[in-house]
Amino acid sequence: MTSYRQIEANRRNALKSTGPRTDAGKEASRRNAVRHGLTAETVISTLEDAEDYQAFEAAITADYDAQSAVERELVLRLASILWRLRRAITMETGLFEIQAAHLRERQQSRELLADSRGVIHTLLQQMKVDGAALDFAHCFLRLANLPNFALERLSRYETSLWRQARRILYALDALNRRKPQERTRRSWPFWR
Repeated sequence: MTSYRQIEANRRNALKSTGPRTDAGKEASRRNAVRHGLTAETVISTLEDAEDYQAFEAAITADYDAQSAVERELVLRLASILWRLRRAITMETGLFEIQAAHLRERQQSRELLADSRGVIHTLLQQMKVDGAALDFAHCFLRLANLPNFALERLSRYETSLWRQARRILYALDALNRRKPQERTRRSWPFWR
């Protein structure tokens, strides 16, 4: 158990503690834990437009007739998850674009190994795959074999987000708070 003297010493030290004092410093420290942004629930201001998110959120909330604070929070959470799913798709596209650019550079400088390129090319040619699909396959193979497992990690995040979205949609459905025009499609009881 902590002694009274230690508690007082901790309080004195806390008074000496300095954090960021300027607005820029506070903004920077707010993002200290952001590594890749996929799990960030808010808009990443350096990469995304807050107005785009607000319009997206408004479109999602317009689809639901939230009657309580719980329903409203569920709808807002759903909008956040769907926004992060969009972000994941953007990241995946970016990964493939980076790899495609890298592949083009290597092809131009003729650094591709003839053996590995020939084997993959022959296999895909046998399946009647065109050049674009071959390039896409090369990009995928390179991404799948990266030591940081970027595609695998992205896939796990996406799967987690879809599970969360499914749970929220289930909860909203259980609350049966869809807009009135959509409620009329369901008739109770179901056996009629």
